[in-house]
Order: sequence, then C-alpha cells, then structure tokens
Amino acid sequence: MTRLSVMLLAAVVFSALYIVRVQYDSRRLFTELDRALAEAHRLETEHSRLEVEKRAEATSLRVEKLAKEKLGMRAATPAITEYVTLRTAAPAPGGAAR
Repeated sequence: MTRLSVMLLAAVVFSALYIVRVQYDSRRLFTELDRALAEAHRLETEHSRLEVEKRAEATSLRVEKLAKEKLGMRAATPAITEYVTLRTAAPAPGGAAR
C-alpha cells in the first residue's frame, strides 16, 4: 500500500506542476495577444490618419499651387500650345509596300 501511495502522491505532484505550467503559458499567451491587438489598433489608427493626410495633400488646388510655385508650370492656353501632326511615311520605291 505504501508503494501505491507514493506513486499516487508523485502523480498528484506532477499533475499540479503541469497545471501550474499550463496556466503560466496561458497567461503569457493572453498577454501577448492583448499586446498584439493593441498594436494592431494603433497601426489601424495611424493608417487612417495617414490616409486623411494623403487626401489632404493630393487636392487639385494644392497640386496646382505646387506646380506653379515649385516647378514653374503654367496653365495651357491656345497661345502657347503647339500641335504636332502625324506625317505618313513615303511609299517604298517601286510601288506598293510589302
């Protein structure tokens, strides 16, 4: 009977240690999950802010202003427009093209 009691005591101690280890791992993983979710929320918020900023920077008035100021561009008018015409190639000597 003593041998059985020792084996049962060892099994209880082993299972208790195993339960403690599993609970520790569970808490650690839950903490990592919570941190990852917080980081995902932070990144989503930053992405939304950057999208708004990008839309604000890409307005047509801002682009036109930068084109005029920094690139020295101006609006096209008929007075400064050059039209390019397409010229067809001369026919090959001796008749029709092959």
